[in-house]
Amino acid sequence: MKNVFVIGGASYNSVITLDEFPRAKPMTIHHCHFNETIGNTGAGKAMSLSQLGFNTTFHALIGDDLFGEKVKSFLHQPNLNFITDIDPKGTERHLNIMNNRGERISIFTNPSSDTPIIDYSKFEKKLESSKYIVVNIANYCRNILPVCKKLQKEIWTDLHDYDGVNSYHQDFIDAADYIFLSSDNFTEYRKFMKELIDNGKKIAVCTHGKGGATAFTQKREWIEVPIVSSYVMNNANGAGDAFFSGFLYGFSKGYAIEKCMQFGTITAGLCIESEMIASNKLSKTLIEKEFLKYYVK
Repeated sequence: MKNVFVIGGASYNSVITLDEFPRAKPMTIHHCHFNETIGNTGAGKAMSLSQLGFNTTFHALIGDDLFGEKVKSFLHQPNLNFITDIDPKGTERHLNIMNNRGERISIFTNPSSDTPIIDYSKFEKKLESSKYIVVNIANYCRNILPVCKKLQKEIWTDLHDYDGVNSYHQDFIDAADYIFLSSDNFTEYRKFMKELIDNGKKIAVCTHGKGGATAFTQKREWIEVPIVSSYVMNNANGAGDAFFSGFLYGFSKGYAIEKCMQFGTITAGLCIESEMIASNKLSKTLIEKEFLKYYVK
């Protein structure tokens, strides 16, 4: 198994699913689908990658509280080593309001600390032994970027709904070699992706929800992959992280970029059919079988 180190992003979330987002007026909503579960981008990637056979180490901040214990309970999985630092602000919590199109309003009801006191040198052995380093955009993670560079490790990152101008993301953009993002808030994503490759990045991938995904490669090739419409939407939480994980699975096998994106599409499709941020059905065997089903004629 290849080693992967993932840092940043674990929370305990309340998820409300409605047919439509409520209008901006006082009202009472009598019926909704509600559940509480682990959330956040690092947890989603770590859970998916471990299920796909990577020997996964995942670091995140959690509180010394009940919600931290609940987060840990979801991460007791084969191939997944969860390591933590205690956040004095307590475990990060979100309220996610979803509609039936998979769109989300996310409210951080208890954000994590931006600048916790952490000895980042303690991660060096894990970083050195890891084939892939995934640095998420939690603020505390920017301090591990110089450590990765000192060790000459390539960095994968996910900018999520970056808008092309927010300076918060710049450290991650500058440091990363492989960059993912979504087009949710970014109409000029193609221009940005081209700039990334012009500046020496190895790959740029942008997801579009129901619109599929786009990659721009070092060979200056644009690759478009649509969704697999057979997957039925249940909950879109974690779909982007699942896509990232499926892509990295294909990349670790040496597959062509288009095939990597197809594996990402499959993993995202399995995710949206689940209420979890990673499908409990996910496995190497399943996604290889799904690939044959949808992409091999």
